[in-house]
Amino acid sequence: MDHITFLVAVVIVTALAFDFTNGFHDTANAMATSIATGALSPRTAVLVSGVLNVVGAFLSTEVAKTISGGIVDDTLVTPGMIFAGLVGAILWNLLTWLAGLPSSSSHALFGGLIGAVWVGAGANGVHFDKVLEKVLIPAVASPVVAGVAALIATYLAYRLTARAREKSVTKGFRVGQIASASLVSLAHGTNDAQKTMGVITLTLISAGALGHDAGPPLWVIASAGLAIGLGTYLGGWRIIRTMGKGLTEIQSPQGFAAETASTTVILTSAHLGFALSTTQVASGSILGAGLGRRLAEVRWGVAGRMVIAWLITLPSAAIVGGLAASLVTHGGNVGIVVVALVAAAVAGGIVVASRRNPVDAKNVNDHHEVSIRTEPASVGTAA
Repeated sequence: MDHITFLVAVVIVTALAFDFTNGFHDTANAMATSIATGALSPRTAVLVSGVLNVVGAFLSTEVAKTISGGIVDDTLVTPGMIFAGLVGAILWNLLTWLAGLPSSSSHALFGGLIGAVWVGAGANGVHFDKVLEKVLIPAVASPVVAGVAALIATYLAYRLTARAREKSVTKGFRVGQIASASLVSLAHGTNDAQKTMGVITLTLISAGALGHDAGPPLWVIASAGLAIGLGTYLGGWRIIRTMGKGLTEIQSPQGFAAETASTTVILTSAHLGFALSTTQVASGSILGAGLGRRLAEVRWGVAGRMVIAWLITLPSAAIVGGLAASLVTHGGNVGIVVVALVAAAVAGGIVVASRRNPVDAKNVNDHHEVSIRTEPASVGTAA
């Protein structure tokens, strides 16, 4: 524990703060369709999802090892660089949450770290071959695979139940959604909580508290799981609205198909150590489910805005992480304080802006668009 300096402690706390934002940013991945179809009430959905995120965090550490010893050179990384990268990731998560855009928390984290390490340690500090193999290729392939799987599953679901009573079909698939959405939550904890585990492990390695090929200690696994679970329980209602109502009108057979496809892709990738974006997987599955139902409306304008957000997430977070790393590297402790204060001010401003157009458990299914008002709302709280 002698290696746990004040800066290392700050980085660990910041990493858990990112994990918390990851939780409420990505609740929609598991529960948006179940909430939209009425399979689960909003509050019950986020509670179930939060608990299963914690459980999922203990199932595997392969993705954590990819982060701690894969995409960057842990011999060149310092705790200050990791802090700067986390700042970039947190701010991007908050900005996209404010806009109700289901962008990738994972790519925000990768982008922040890559930008910070590149500025702080040079291009040699980033393993670009691993970034391509473990991040970029899965980013392109995973939503396509999930979308095709959901499309086929949706088509088969409607074909196989074509002669059944609609009421019975809806009821049966809603029950199935409880199980399939729970599995997505479990898979999300297995995949996304590990990314924070990997960041904290990387910090401990860079500080000399762990060996270079070490995996995450038990306390790191537990704290990361609890942080993402708590964030999930609070509910990212703005993004839940976009994914549940914004992409397409979801019926229970589609919701079941989308959630099952997402679970399969996420758990398979976690086993292989691919640090993919669960947001992109879930969004691809929902689009596939929309295309798989005859005459279903797919809102391509919303989908287009999401894709743009996906494309700019990694470079945007990298720019912020790089700028923060420059201040930290050249400013020392003063630079760290400046970055922390600026980040806190921006985060506070985003939270205040969100209260002008609140979205919560009561109105999450009201309308498919999230807007940002310039004047305060008269009632409600942001979520």
